[in-house]
Amino acid sequence: MSRTIIAIIPAAGVGSRMNADRPKQYLTVLGKTILEHTLRIMIDHPRISRIIVAVGKDDPYVSALSVLTHKKIQLVEGGETRAASVLNALEAISEENAWALVHDAARPCLTETDLNKLLEINDEHGAILAIPVTDTIKRSDELGDILTTEDRSQLWQAQTPQFFRADLLKHALDNGLKQHCVITDEASAMELAGFRPHLIEGRRDNIKVTRPEDLALAEFYLTRKI
Repeated sequence: MSRTIIAIIPAAGVGSRMNADRPKQYLTVLGKTILEHTLRIMIDHPRISRIIVAVGKDDPYVSALSVLTHKKIQLVEGGETRAASVLNALEAISEENAWALVHDAARPCLTETDLNKLLEINDEHGAILAIPVTDTIKRSDELGDILTTEDRSQLWQAQTPQFFRADLLKHALDNGLKQHCVITDEASAMELAGFRPHLIEGRRDNIKVTRPEDLALAEFYLTRKI
């Protein structure tokens, strides 16, 4: 049976580390909001049939984005956490053999090449884009002093998209939230459920806009995107 690929964009966060007057997904880069850049990647990909965007209940900015009227896009109400927003989006999926492609709203520099590599995965463990850690990693104590230097040889920095069978991810997130587990991304929920997602090496320019200095970097990468 052919599978249906549905992108999920959790966009209900406030992005407090940006110190901006609005959530970071609504900040502008090259004349468009970060969210618009992110959505365009999903809209343009022929294998993605639908895009579910989870937005805040009283989001005052979302109605200004004309891209959200695109026929591929459906809006749902987000939750208090990323995991809750993704779960709300998964509740809107009824297609058989559906796969969920979850991507950060504030990660606008994803390339089609990386996306295509991820979409080749077709087993129940799913996969995520990630990059090997290259910096020296220190572990600190509660005072911020170094305890030890970590072995980075098997450490990876998780990115998005993260790609899983929608029913398995829904079950994993639902159980994890009910058990009050710490769920920082979709892969962590799948790991708690006993799966071992594959790591697909991605590009380092697939950055997540988190701090003010990231805006200039995102603008640079977007102007050079191939």
